[in-house]
Amino acid sequence: MNRVIAIIPARLGSSRFPNKPLARLCGRTMIEHVFQRARLCPLLDGVYIATCDAAIADEAARFGAPAIMTAATHERASDRVAEAARNLEADIVVLLQGDEPMIQPAMIEAAVRPMLADSAIGCVNLAAPIRSAEEFEDRNTIKVVLAANGDALYFSREPIPTCQRLAWGEFPAWKQVCIIPFRRECLLAYARLPPTPLEIAESIDMLRLLEHGRGVRMVPSDAESYAVDTPADRIRVEALLQSDPLLARYRS
Repeated sequence: MNRVIAIIPARLGSSRFPNKPLARLCGRTMIEHVFQRARLCPLLDGVYIATCDAAIADEAARFGAPAIMTAATHERASDRVAEAARNLEADIVVLLQGDEPMIQPAMIEAAVRPMLADSAIGCVNLAAPIRSAEEFEDRNTIKVVLAANGDALYFSREPIPTCQRLAWGEFPAWKQVCIIPFRRECLLAYARLPPTPLEIAESIDMLRLLEHGRGVRMVPSDAESYAVDTPADRIRVEALLQSDPLLARYRS
């Protein structure tokens, strides 16, 4: 039996949106939305918040989430999650980004299922279709191109593949959705690996695995989820959340 937990990394010091985890949407902080929605997933045996900021730990305590304090020096969310996971019992650790307040429990299940079926898979990412040229050009959207076997070939903030030969809409375009299950040993190995040139250039965690020759299995999903990268994103996502049926299932 695999024990599966989720860890939500969060910090206040975002350059694009300072104090982002504590931004309020529909009367709750963004970090609470992510926690409340994760705990609705039946595959998860526990949900934790990993942070270096006392204000986030205090907010987690307010709505009943266990918080784990981590170093303030982490550049990558995966390193923060690895530190938090070291003293937790788990076979699979799901990294849930704290700026995805519209994640759905079924998305977490879809990302974890391949690992439950195949013990050779060390890391999975969810991938969603990019539905507009504007999103394709947006540097906040992490693009990914896939191999025939479903593994990631490369991640980039730039538009990939190129539009030089085919126009937008004439080729499949995918984005990373930040629901990332790691097998425990893969996560701890990730934290031991040195950061890599492409990881640093693109500021994308998964490139450390690819550059060190480790695979990342991608799972396509049609589920809608919107990351909050800017204050304008917060306004758009709050409007969408107001009619979201999962709000009624939150724990009070």
